[in-house]
Amino acid sequence: MILAKHTKAYLALTYISIIWGTTYLGIRIGALHFPAFLFAGIRQIISGIILMGVALLMNKKYDLSRENLLHQMLIGFLLITLGNGLVTWGEKYIPSGISALICSMMPFFAVMINLFSSKKEHFNATIALGMLLGFCGVGIIFKDNIKDLTDTSYLLGIACTFGATFSWALGSSIASKRKVIPVNAILNSGMQLSFGGIFLLAGSPIIDNYQNINLWQAEVLLPLLYLIIFGSVIAYAAYMYALTALPVGMVTIYAYINPMVAVLVGYWVMNEQLSWFTALAVL
Repeated sequence: MILAKHTKAYLALTYISIIWGTTYLGIRIGALHFPAFLFAGIRQIISGIILMGVALLMNKKYDLSRENLLHQMLIGFLLITLGNGLVTWGEKYIPSGISALICSMMPFFAVMINLFSSKKEHFNATIALGMLLGFCGVGIIFKDNIKDLTDTSYLLGIACTFGATFSWALGSSIASKRKVIPVNAILNSGMQLSFGGIFLLAGSPIIDNYQNINLWQAEVLLPLLYLIIFGSVIAYAAYMYALTALPVGMVTIYAYINPMVAVLVGYWVMNEQLSWFTALAVL
């Protein structure tokens, strides 16, 4: 009965579990050929405008109260500016598969945030074992990359991806706990993308290097279009819908599936390293 009741939510979760796994490669290709924050900002603002337009066509109701705008701005900053922006920047220096594996720590951060923010959550042996296994997996990731840890850029990419993962977990936790039923959830998602994109563009001149910019090269334009349509407009709306219909702990399962997809796609398309240790880390 529960499965039937939430069929659409589970379909949305299945979609983001697969598609967001492929977006790591798209981000990697785009970030290698274009300023990272500018790339992410253009992606998210265009996606946000499209999503808001669709939302207004589907539902004429909207909530532009100060409280709602500030809430969507906060979620956009945590999920999009920090969550997506730092991953995009980090992938200039680390492979897409490594980035996805680090992002699989998101459920761990979500558990820790819930433990500290809710009196109803309790620490137990099962949670401890799960976190220990997660740490072991992340440790195995770097077995073949120990020498890379001496590279400052590589270390910075790793640190940014961990920071992005924590921010995404925090933003997801805040988004899932709001008690007020949204007037137009899809419009809210579009606002989050737009606000996050605006903050990315604001930070771009400080962080990005603008030398040799060419938006119209295939290595930038094709990944950008793919990420806008499949990775943001459809997937982000699906993610917000899943968060409203399912427990946040259930929704975060996508983070375990994304790395398997990302590692395989990175191996097939960009010949990124794939070993038995990578497979063990995914497991």
